Amino acid sequence: MATVVPRPAPTLDREKTLAGKRYSLIVGFDEVGRGSLAGPAMVGAAALLSRDIDEWTVPTGVADSKMLTEVRRQSLLEPLKTWSAAWAVGSVSAREIDEWGIVYALGVAAVRALNEIETLLTTGDHTDLGVGAAVAKAVSRQGISPAWHGTIGDIGGEEPGVRLKADELRVAGILDGPSDYITPVVNSFDAPELLKPIAMTTVVKGDRQCASVAAAAVIAKVTRDHLIEDLAAAHPEYEAYGWSSNKGYGSVPHRAAIAKHGPTEYHRTTWHLC
Repeated sequence: MATVVPRPAPTLDREKTLAGKRYSLIVGFDEVGRGSLAGPAMVGAAALLSRDIDEWTVPTGVADSKMLTEVRRQSLLEPLKTWSAAWAVGSVSAREIDEWGIVYALGVAAVRALNEIETLLTTGDHTDLGVGAAVAKAVSRQGISPAWHGTIGDIGGEEPGVRLKADELRVAGILDGPSDYITPVVNSFDAPELLKPIAMTTVVKGDRQCASVAAAAVIAKVTRDHLIEDLAAAHPEYEAYGWSSNKGYGSVPHRAAIAKHGPTEYHRTTWHLC
């Protein structure tokens, strides 16, 4: 019988290195829904305050979200939100993806998430696009509109309210993957203006190596899954597309339904759908 070698757990090594470079806020990013045929793409962000570095610990059970079962991801959601100083999931609609292309759209989603985190930590309030988890749940249950591109986020930890002064912000980000699609979008017309710029680092398989990225991945994955499940429940007329099980991705039944019934207003119509 082959020996199964346990996969190393994510660490906080890169986050601590960035904190040592005098960044006051370290933010891990990961995406979900890039390859989906329907529904929004989303980028999760999980932030840590460098001043709390002596209290940082790797959350128990955190790992690459793709290696976790659905039940395990769900059980980690609330602990990871609490572990983060603040968290957010930015989104872009299928319409925006069709207009901008997926890479630029993901950058906009990431900046929306970061803007929410910066605003929450420095003012205690949400951005114009932002809502807390409780409000988002109510909106989600009604079924999001095709043009919805909101940001879901909240302050984590145990200290509500303002956590940083704006002039204390010095932000570093860690993005899963080989390419930085966030920096080119900062200061663009389509993305919100950040309170402070961000210095980005990319890490291939970052969700396996960096705890903040792994946390962002789980938060984003569970958030989007719930959103798509609620969308399917709110639109029984679209049952044939199977969104409750495929989460908008290109399963064989999903593609067959598109071929038979055509795309809905939630599909990315510039993509090869069937």
